[in-house]
Amino acid sequence: MADAVLLEVDDRGVATVTLNRPEVNNAYDEAMLRGVHAAVDAAEASLTTDSPVRCVVLRGNGRHFQAGADLHWLNAVRTGSPEDNLAASDLTGSAVRRLSQLNVPVVALVQGACFGGGTGVLAAADVVLCGEDSVFSIAEVRWGLHASIILPQLADAIGARQVRRYALTGERFDAAEARRIGLVHDVVPREALEERGAAVVEAILASGPGAVSTTKRIARDLSWTAVDDAEFTDLVAEHSAARQSPEAAEGLAAFAEKRPPAWAVN
Repeated sequence: MADAVLLEVDDRGVATVTLNRPEVNNAYDEAMLRGVHAAVDAAEASLTTDSPVRCVVLRGNGRHFQAGADLHWLNAVRTGSPEDNLAASDLTGSAVRRLSQLNVPVVALVQGACFGGGTGVLAAADVVLCGEDSVFSIAEVRWGLHASIILPQLADAIGARQVRRYALTGERFDAAEARRIGLVHDVVPREALEERGAAVVEAILASGPGAVSTTKRIARDLSWTAVDDAEFTDLVAEHSAARQSPEAAEGLAAFAEKRPPAWAVN
């Protein structure tokens, strides 16, 4: 079985992290989350060596960047113990949090769909480029869940007002709207995505690595994402509890059965 996350580091210190579950549109499960953590571990460890990572490029293999959580994994976790659910929420939320806290720039290249937790990954990145065909949704509420563990990053990226629209409605929005509200920085033809990403990486590498690191740290410390450990623990607890609620059970069942949930009004 192929690794859920691939990591390659070139001789410039550019680490390419590829989400690698194209058969399920890169929906995340425990293996993918652990792969993201391992990639961040490697980048952090490199910073004390003679060959530090200077930039992380995050991309998805296949037609779509990231389709949110894997339904089969969610259902398996949901029916487990409260401790299992806390661990899953912590693993998910801390993956996004660590990308935000990593002291080198993270550049995300987005093709196709990016839903649910994937939007939190984008919000945690420093530069986000997407193809013209991209579509987005903070969709958790549609299935009786909520996006609490990525709301700090989303509030930084698009502002609390836009979070209150798109995280409450679960609406899909296109690349132009994603740029307008600040979730992405540039929209390019899909075939130009890699080239435009390479230009951004070159700009980062032309800058002083210490100055870049300090700038990111200060900007982060002034932001919504500067939640302390206690606040993060509270967000994890709320996220975990929602997954085991009757509302989530109905929402996920409706999703699996391709029907409206019981609360939907036609």
